[in-house]
Amino acid sequence: MKISILGAGSWGTALAIHAARRHQTLLWARDAAQAQSMKDTRRNQRYLPGVTLPVDLDIISGPLAPTLTGTDLVVLAGPMSSLRPLLQEATRLLNAQVPVAWLCKGFEAPGSDPSLQPGGSLPHEVQSQVAPHLLCGALSGPSFAQEVAAGLPTALVAASPHDAVRQALVSAFHVDHLRVYENADIIGVEVGGAVKNVMAIATGLCDGMALGLNARAALITRGLAEITCLGLALGARGDTFMGLSGLGDLVLTATGDLSRNRRVGLALAQGLNLAQAVESLGHVAEGVYSARTVMRRAHKLGVDMPITAAVMQLLEGQITAQGAVSLLMSRQSRSED
Repeated sequence: MKISILGAGSWGTALAIHAARRHQTLLWARDAAQAQSMKDTRRNQRYLPGVTLPVDLDIISGPLAPTLTGTDLVVLAGPMSSLRPLLQEATRLLNAQVPVAWLCKGFEAPGSDPSLQPGGSLPHEVQSQVAPHLLCGALSGPSFAQEVAAGLPTALVAASPHDAVRQALVSAFHVDHLRVYENADIIGVEVGGAVKNVMAIATGLCDGMALGLNARAALITRGLAEITCLGLALGARGDTFMGLSGLGDLVLTATGDLSRNRRVGLALAQGLNLAQAVESLGHVAEGVYSARTVMRRAHKLGVDMPITAAVMQLLEGQITAQGAVSLLMSRQSRSED
């Protein structure tokens, strides 16, 4: 099987390392200098330091056409902001029967085009706009790139309405230490993957302020309720949110020390401003950019998301960390639903 992975960040590189152990794998880097450095050193020092790249992993840059020629599966491993241009290239270069999957989690920032989703688009919505004839899906679930690269046990979700895409992802990546489960509910999988980043910022804030384990448990539980409500309003299945891409991804991102979004919350609790918190990471934390977009979609659908609203106000400097806690704790009592 020939697999083409577009994007040499931490997650794209980790998945390429995993795939190259069993398949012919090409890893495409946008930055030619980065690609050359990875070839020379067999390391991705910027995104995955200390991890050796397999000798059989081909690393290339430049035009996409050579990377996609004769491929059996394309994986788009860039951030949410790169999905639209990569799909536009893929639709120009690929046979429509070649499965395509993305790794990004989040909502696309709203653009100026009034024909696009006014509240920001999920990945499958972007695909429906620019590459509707392609067979596409998402590879998601609770996973840190460093652990996948190290071969530690991980479970992922292959989400797509197309059986051919789900089967291609299983064939490409499912082995004894990396299990890939199929799910046709791509809306639910994508909502879980996007909104958990916002909840992880909230949980990092909670832990950074030493509010206790009771508060953390309550925050994660109510966060899952918010995610589920938004997902159902968008057409997802409820049971998806009790699976890997819902509860599983939320728990990992909200509590794991490798979580960039959690670390943003921790930094804000320590008194750093948002710019300082983001700079301290050195990588993208999707929750920072997703909070306002999530709120726009929720408002349009009439979905109440108080935790997301508090995180958005905190990130935009409208309230302090203590103010965010007070805002949530002062809400009127209601039924748990």
